[in-house]
Amino acid sequence: MVRSTVTLRFTALPAHVRTARFVATAVARRAGLPESLLDEVRLAVSEACSLAVRAHQRHAPAVPVEVRLSDDGKTFCVEVQDAVPRTGRAVVQPPSGRPNANAAAARAVLGLDGAEGLTDVDDPATREQLGLAVIAGLVDDLRVEYGPAGAVISLRWPAAEGVAE
Repeated sequence: MVRSTVTLRFTALPAHVRTARFVATAVARRAGLPESLLDEVRLAVSEACSLAVRAHQRHAPAVPVEVRLSDDGKTFCVEVQDAVPRTGRAVVQPPSGRPNANAAAARAVLGLDGAEGLTDVDDPATREQLGLAVIAGLVDDLRVEYGPAGAVISLRWPAAEGVAE
């Protein structure tokens, strides 16, 4: 059962990433995330929104980026959706039961171990892989799905029980 959902749509401009970050932090706090996780929420949402903004600026500048924030009482979820059709393997980092997967695990999940070939940081695919590696290091439950309607980056954190209104 979803207790609350907030949906943001914004023009693909880097300045709007800051607004998304502020809203995500406020909704996360209301969902009961501990203060110790709010920095991870800020950083992960910033990176996910930045990836979507860059994709839109290259391929769909007139289409807004969409961010959905939801809370079911047990989990706080952020979904960042871009509108750039593409194929690729789904990336899944299942919950490990520990807050914040470490960077080595993030690199392994994304197949970036021994990634000597990722030297061209101006390449959009490389930047996306590196951005997802950053997010994977901040989020315990990460899912990325690619499809004809675009990519959806889903970030999940466990919410605290007994949230004050």
